[in-house]
Amino acid sequence: MTSKRIFVLNGHPAATSLTRTMAQTYAAAAQKAGHEVRITHLHDIDFDMDYGFAGYAQHKPLEPCLEAVQVDIEWAEHVVLTTPMWWGGLPAKLKGLIDRVFLPGWAFDTRKQTLGMPQPMLKGRSARAIVLSDTPGIFFSLFYRNALLRQIKGQIFRFVGFKPVKIIHFAPAGNATPEKADKWIGKVEVIAREGA
Repeated sequence: MTSKRIFVLNGHPAATSLTRTMAQTYAAAAQKAGHEVRITHLHDIDFDMDYGFAGYAQHKPLEPCLEAVQVDIEWAEHVVLTTPMWWGGLPAKLKGLIDRVFLPGWAFDTRKQTLGMPQPMLKGRSARAIVLSDTPGIFFSLFYRNALLRQIKGQIFRFVGFKPVKIIHFAPAGNATPEKADKWIGKVEVIAREGA
């Protein structure tokens, strides 16, 4: 197995959560397997979540913590995002980070387009999302058509060039027993060792 440079972003805004445990589990198992790992917890960084402008004609300077996220993404060969699903989407602070960090000229190029779509600028990296939700998988798939998973995969990671993008979904997470959580953690350890 070839070692990888892996950046893990824990997208839960709370200080403690099962999502944070998943991020820490992935980072520890990947490091133990010989991968080089950097990790950032959303709770630990402070920034203005609102881009604040209509369009990108005006520029809002990035806080140092967001510049550091960009540096870690540029450094990484593989990016891992752990996130809960709240109200069918991403937590507001995580969505704010994406709005502020994944900017034109850095993540995508609107001056170069194919079929009206901007050219992605973060090619050469793969991604993994670990999503936890209270919605059971069958409802998530049949009634909500995996909307959040499709957003993360296609409209965030693939949009800026990540490929392949893999997602693992654990549910229902809110009342997961310790035995169930341990089983999920075991799965995360396996994919982390593989750098997948």
